[in-house]
Amino acid sequence: MLDRVRLAAQERRLTPSVLTFHPHPRTYFAQIQGVPHQAPLKINGFRDKLGRIAAAGIEQIALLRFNAVMAQMPPEEFVRKLLVEQLQMRWLMVGPDFRFGHRRSGDIELLARMAPELGFELEVLSEVSDQDGQRISSSQVRQAMQAGDMSRVANLLGQPWRVTGRVLHGKKLGRTLGFPTLNLKVSDNTAARFGIYVVRVHGLGPAPLPGIASLGKRPTVDDDLGVLLETHILDANIDAYGKLVSVELLQHVRDEQKFPDLTSLTAAMQGDRQHAKDYFAHHGLQDHA
Repeated sequence: MLDRVRLAAQERRLTPSVLTFHPHPRTYFAQIQGVPHQAPLKINGFRDKLGRIAAAGIEQIALLRFNAVMAQMPPEEFVRKLLVEQLQMRWLMVGPDFRFGHRRSGDIELLARMAPELGFELEVLSEVSDQDGQRISSSQVRQAMQAGDMSRVANLLGQPWRVTGRVLHGKKLGRTLGFPTLNLKVSDNTAARFGIYVVRVHGLGPAPLPGIASLGKRPTVDDDLGVLLETHILDANIDAYGKLVSVELLQHVRDEQKFPDLTSLTAAMQGDRQHAKDYFAHHGLQDHA
């Protein structure tokens, strides 16, 4: 989809752009209706979302805050004032089920009627399918993430799913247990399944580094720090505090567990580390999704 936007912009000498909302409209309505658990699970964090859009060749990202004013805006006003007058849109691509404006009253038919009047071209993206003929959609990605099927996630996204951020200071429990970790904050509403993952770490050298990571809320420690991705780099001890890193989750090893004591936790971590070593001995560090 983004490649088509980039090519269309190139052909017309326009700036390839994406408009996106923050928060997600469904998240906004779930919050004001008092049912936050009904908000859609997040596929990417904010940094990764914008980074992947830019990496696809998009030169301009219009980030609109979805609030009460936006929720009440008539669809005609959204197109005329925001898209055409402010963004100077001349070409627009939407999906076949695209709805917008107050009470989702705007649709493709409305866009088609407004396009000649306001001087923009409209293109409707047909559904994109994978090699098995299954529709590629955000719902499919969320389902695969919740199942821990990271190979499927990578196939749908075109690359492994990753978490990018600045390494945080933790309580250094892993270091005392012989498993120093670099910690990244993850959205509490992530679609990713909690558990142990084989990972690949970028940003700490010229080549990616192999690792094993825990994604979740640390039930054995029970320190209420929210959702963390704690990554142990294999056979290396690197001071990464404050550095910007990206951790790719390659394989789900097991679900998050609560152990009766730190001795049991350490034994499980040793088994996880060996699993990761065996994985990389077989696959190597190259892309293999």
